[in-house]
Amino acid sequence: MLVKRSISIAGHRTSLALEPEFWAVLDEVAESRALPLAALVREIDTARAALNPDQPLSSACRVFALKRVQSRSGLSAST
Repeated sequence: MLVKRSISIAGHRTSLALEPEFWAVLDEVAESRALPLAALVREIDTARAALNPDQPLSSACRVFALKRVQSRSGLSAST
């Protein structure tokens, strides 16, 4: 089941629909870095725009969360 949240990024509102497990990772990262969730998503969006502007923001958030979990467990993206 997808959970939809509205976030302000670069002065405009957008909504993201992600599975709760991905939201949990993003919330945890934002909290550990003492950032509002919107600031973390803005960072992800900025990196996405520079590296792969055709990638949807929701996909970029999922990849970010996956990489975070992989790095904590010692797995690499190629594993």
